[in-house]
Amino acid sequence: MSIADCEQEEAGWGILEGLPGEPMMWVLVLSELVAFALFLGAFIVAHAVRPAVFASGQITLDASLAGYNTIVLVTSGWAAAKGAASAHAQESLHARLWLFLAMALGAAFVTIKLTEYAREIGSGAGLETSVFFTLYFLLTGFHLLHVCLGIIILAVVCRRADPIHVQTGTVFWHMVDLVWVVMFPIVYLVR
Repeated sequence: MSIADCEQEEAGWGILEGLPGEPMMWVLVLSELVAFALFLGAFIVAHAVRPAVFASGQITLDASLAGYNTIVLVTSGWAAAKGAASAHAQESLHARLWLFLAMALGAAFVTIKLTEYAREIGSGAGLETSVFFTLYFLLTGFHLLHVCLGIIILAVVCRRADPIHVQTGTVFWHMVDLVWVVMFPIVYLVR
């Protein structure tokens, strides 16, 4: 590949160039946002078509646990942002501490979500119980998978705590936050 080819390839990132972190993370984040939008769209359409099924399913959910999880995940996003700011200021110890807090809060989210799943499954809910629970478990499970992946990404970028990698990791983590903030009211509160 010639220098001109490399310059032309780099110029193709134009729209992503001013964003923090690596451009490929933004490509991943945007594709994941599309996937979540499709899942949420299916949930909303199915809710409109089968409101009674969704109402009876939503009543069994523990909205308070999901509310705690919202606070935990948003606080985790704040800690990740503090970690990115510390990394940018070349304060790698502080960056690692903030990222560790973000990961610990992410682990708390996972624990709370698994507790919620255990309660729901214990009360007889499962993937085949109704269209509500099928979409609920698929949507929240897909998100939970992203939380776990986000914790791994934060752990990887935490090792060196250099600004570009920390920014890249926190971009993914903020996508996970954003998706949950949108999902929470749609899944748990809107009747």
